[in-house]
Amino acid sequence: QVQLVESGGGLVQAGGSLRLSCVASGSIRSIKAMGWYRQAPGKQRDLVAAITSGGSINYPDSVKGRFTISRDNAKNTVYLQMNSLKPEDTAVYYCNAKVWLVNYWGQGTQVTVSS
Repeated sequence: QVQLVESGGGLVQAGGSLRLSCVASGSIRSIKAMGWYRQAPGKQRDLVAAITSGGSINYPDSVKGRFTISRDNAKNTVYLQMNSLKPEDTAVYYCNAKVWLVNYWGQGTQVTVSS
């Protein structure tokens, strides 16, 4: 099993920055990919950024150039650096880990961007 603990969410003004952290524990060696998803009320959970065990990275156009995913293997931690935040970025952000066909999720952290 994999456990994920997130931190770093909060309230910022438009144009500001936040860095989210996700610490993984448990069967870390079994993780094939990790990423960040976000979900606003009434909407589906959408991919924000993902990184595979081999280092491949994927972003949707909505965040490309503003968000950066990175990892520190020594700390078992994945980060999401968010710059130039917009009100439409407001959502609950979830850390995700994929183990074969199973998805594990963190508890979620609220990001609110005010105008």
